[in-house]
Amino acid sequence: MSATPRKRFQLPEMEGRMARWYARTRGSASQLAECRRQAARLTAGLPDGARVLEVAPGPGYHAVEMARAGRLQVTGLDISRTMVEIATDNARQAGVSVDFRRGDVSAMPFAADTFDLLVCQAAFKNFKQPVRALDEMHRVLRPGGTAVIQDMNRDASSAEIAREVRGMRLNPFNAFMTRLILSTLLRRRAYSPLRFERLVAQTAFGACDVGTAGIGLEVRLTKAAA
Repeated sequence: MSATPRKRFQLPEMEGRMARWYARTRGSASQLAECRRQAARLTAGLPDGARVLEVAPGPGYHAVEMARAGRLQVTGLDISRTMVEIATDNARQAGVSVDFRRGDVSAMPFAADTFDLLVCQAAFKNFKQPVRALDEMHRVLRPGGTAVIQDMNRDASSAEIAREVRGMRLNPFNAFMTRLILSTLLRRRAYSPLRFERLVAQTAFGACDVGTAGIGLEVRLTKAAA
């Protein structure tokens, strides 16, 4: 793969100061606690030694929590050089092993049938080639493996967004900026459940299960067993 992947995102890639601001904002105590809860839920039932890939892990908080018990092989793939550096440092400070790499979700540098679980949080709406990204997820999953995509629901109300931001317990400035970004830029780019189902129908997965809670949606996709 080229050392400089082509841009395949709807938004500018997070680098430098913007990436570091995002990492700090996502590192609040309440959000880290949510990472721990989600990591435990998503990896429950995986056998020891299972391989897990997080696509667009950003600062790596969730990947670190999935790797913390030491029983899973966790990899993170992000197109942002700054995010890979931040995530690698966060894993080092936590004393856990995560293989963070720079790469493109639309052309992942992994062999077919590699991972038991693939996770993508709060990033899918920014992919410029969503069908290709989903087909790549299907390719790198082992037969019977599952991809879980968690992102913002386009149908989320302003009241739900405000409630979500309050729960993050941010300082006033970061709370204002986060609420503004969620309410305008990100909600416009997000998928509704119906739109996501129609998108998946165009891919190798063919179908998916979609659930909603608060401002988010969770999509589960399974690669058919051989």
